Amino acid sequence: MSQTTPIIHKTRTQIVVEVLREQILSGDIAAGQPLRQSAIAESLNVSRIPVREALVQLEAEGLVKFEAHKGATATELSVEQVTELFELRAMIETDLLEKAIPLLTEADLDHAYSVLVEMEAAFQQADSVASWSELNTRFHTCLYQAANRPHTLEVVHGLNRNCDRYIRLQLLLAGGIPRAESDHRELLDFCKTKQIDKAVNLLRNHILHAADEIKDLVAKQVVES
Repeated sequence: MSQTTPIIHKTRTQIVVEVLREQILSGDIAAGQPLRQSAIAESLNVSRIPVREALVQLEAEGLVKFEAHKGATATELSVEQVTELFELRAMIETDLLEKAIPLLTEADLDHAYSVLVEMEAAFQQADSVASWSELNTRFHTCLYQAANRPHTLEVVHGLNRNCDRYIRLQLLLAGGIPRAESDHRELLDFCKTKQIDKAVNLLRNHILHAADEIKDLVAKQVVES
């Protein structure tokens, strides 16, 4: 008897979180746009309770903010936020990678390669934009998890969630896909050959170069708005 994929039952709150997260990250909900709980509840055919819970979760991810007399809004794009988030990523992820490389197994590297191939295929499909960030996180996680620093890795995942819409902005509007593909393949090669210094330097430059491109884009959007 063939093994079947288990059915995952999602709560109403989880469903609302996923719908709103995707709308914010894709730009369907614009930065600064008010998020009216009653309107969201009506459009998704749920009560206001899961909507409120979903907005609180999205606030923790940096996608929503609550303000007095205004309620919830989609967060504005911010050059300062890009600087802070990506500098934190460069600092924490390079440390994780440095600790992980000596411990990487062939299985870890093979898994990273398979995710990389999947990500490169997704880059070529316009309808796969929503999967880019998840695949990017999976690829880097394959390289970091050998460090056996689960709490640090969880911090990295939180930073990646907050960076998600900025990364999409860079890949879609700044032509970042070719460099991302090249950097990822070179990074994997350095990990395979245990060239720790080269891998760490490449990863740091990869993250900070993306930040520079994103800050230019955000600055232009702020000026235009």
